[in-house]
Amino acid sequence: MSTDTSRQPAARNLLIGVTGGIAAYKVAALVSTLIQRGDDVVVAMTEAATRFIGETTFSSLTGRPVLIDPWNVDDGHASPHVHLAEWADAMLIAPCTMDMLSKLALGRTDDPVSLLAAAIDRSSTPVLLAPSMNAVMLSQPATRRNMTQLDQDGYILIEPSQGWQACRSEGQGRLPEPAELIAALDEA
Repeated sequence: MSTDTSRQPAARNLLIGVTGGIAAYKVAALVSTLIQRGDDVVVAMTEAATRFIGETTFSSLTGRPVLIDPWNVDDGHASPHVHLAEWADAMLIAPCTMDMLSKLALGRTDDPVSLLAAAIDRSSTPVLLAPSMNAVMLSQPATRRNMTQLDQDGYILIEPSQGWQACRSEGQGRLPEPAELIAALDEA
């Protein structure tokens, strides 16, 4: 009997940041798949993300509390963002909205997702961004500028997909499917 381990990486500690875009629903399937394959996952959400999908969904899938308030210390660590940043093998922010791209490019940390990303040493721990927004927002000069800056700052950008969007139009800006996001995490 052959045991081929080349298809699935060893279990990892993963941070998943969810921001306020309609594609947040896809992240539940992503988290479920990661948990089922043995990864340990902690989810952080912006307040806007909770308008699209509930924190109970993610706490049920991960068996862990969801970080929605960076000031709430449930795990005994005075600075949960620093502890989690050191714990993580990688972080993925999906969907990564135009607003989150801007926050990260400017170094703002006024929500749990951007705070976690800022606490991670990107020279040793990859932080992947999966931009997701409608095609017009994606093509804005500010968005393109921020994406260029984030690439230079050491973030790994996952190219948005082309197709039907929630705004009832076609174009680039869709969040890639969970399998594509997992492949990007595995590669990183």
